[in-house]
Amino acid sequence: MTTEGEADTRSADDRDAVASGVDFGQRTLPYGVFRAPGLAPRVGVAVGDLVLDLSRLIDSPEEFEQPSLNAFMATGHRRWQEVRAAVESRVEAGVSLGQDGVHRIADVDVLMPIEVADFVDFFSGIEHATNAGHVLRPGEDPLKPNYRHLPVGYHGRAGTVIPSGVDVVRPRGQVRAGDEVVLRESARLDFEAELGYVVGVPSTQGTPVSAERFRDHVFGVVVLVDWSARDIQAWEYQPLGPFLGKSFATTISPWVLPLDALDEAWVDGPVQEPPVLPYLRAPEPRNPSIALEIEIQGQLLSRVEAAGLYWSPAQQLAHMTRNGASLRTGDLYGTGTISSFDESAMGSLLELSWGGSRKVQLGDSGARTFLEDGDTVVLRGYVAGDRRRAFGEARATVVGAGEE
Repeated sequence: MTTEGEADTRSADDRDAVASGVDFGQRTLPYGVFRAPGLAPRVGVAVGDLVLDLSRLIDSPEEFEQPSLNAFMATGHRRWQEVRAAVESRVEAGVSLGQDGVHRIADVDVLMPIEVADFVDFFSGIEHATNAGHVLRPGEDPLKPNYRHLPVGYHGRAGTVIPSGVDVVRPRGQVRAGDEVVLRESARLDFEAELGYVVGVPSTQGTPVSAERFRDHVFGVVVLVDWSARDIQAWEYQPLGPFLGKSFATTISPWVLPLDALDEAWVDGPVQEPPVLPYLRAPEPRNPSIALEIEIQGQLLSRVEAAGLYWSPAQQLAHMTRNGASLRTGDLYGTGTISSFDESAMGSLLELSWGGSRKVQLGDSGARTFLEDGDTVVLRGYVAGDRRRAFGEARATVVGAGEE
């Protein structure tokens, strides 16, 4: 525990495990944007239960006197390392409330961390792809022929990416009801547990980015909830894929964990068979060993781990630029649902309820097949095997659409 006016800056190995994802250890140090009373929004870094104002800590503070991380992210990997080293040095020297530029997280508004340029979401968990295939296309091969050859994805809506804490309004759209097509609120609202990767350094239009250059361009990772209206999606997605069933909201954590904080957490990915094309050959270790806890109405539903994703973030980056599409500062791309064949580690209600055919128990809150109005969904991220190394949460409550 911290004493009054001081942050707990002991090593992560000595810290109490933090379930809330709000108390950050010295090896985490995620970046975000905050607004303290009487001050304009600015960039900060979280440690313990405090946030440090980087405009007061770092020389040349212009990139931190900003309402988003974008200016800092655009400076590149060398600058990212310089700033992280300076932050680590400051934290090691001791941080306490009352020092210049130090605020308690609970006393400030934590804001949207990035200005999202583009949003792409992938389908990189082979367990989720297999489970979903069995649910949606029973009797068929659950994986489409292209799945093991390329990272399947879709282009989402940057304008509907929202920070943790903002309500998600239940979407309306066309659904198939027997022989009729009707316009109504989605009755099969779902979440998908994902990680999101944030691009810092842009690339040149017409020049693909190789998997080996992943760290040159990608700044960090967030916890991401891909909200999904399954009934709207089921009617609209063939032949061109998700549209209104996905584009209404995507929730991200307000703290961005820099890749440099994950140096010890990368592991080898699963064997890819058949062998992938040369541009998708990523060096091992290729996946971060990150876990997510999924909670609905305060009830722990499952724990999922990103270490086994079939397609890695470097491969995703290489594929989405292979045709010459350029990267922009603030681009966000999601992993797709992180899941398992084990019910205790499935990453969506589509899988946990097996398409609505079985109830999911939520303790005193009763049972669900899909989300109900008033349900609060929370995803908490931490380095797998070490809940002391939490880096944030994505939280949202479902509300009804109301009258049109």
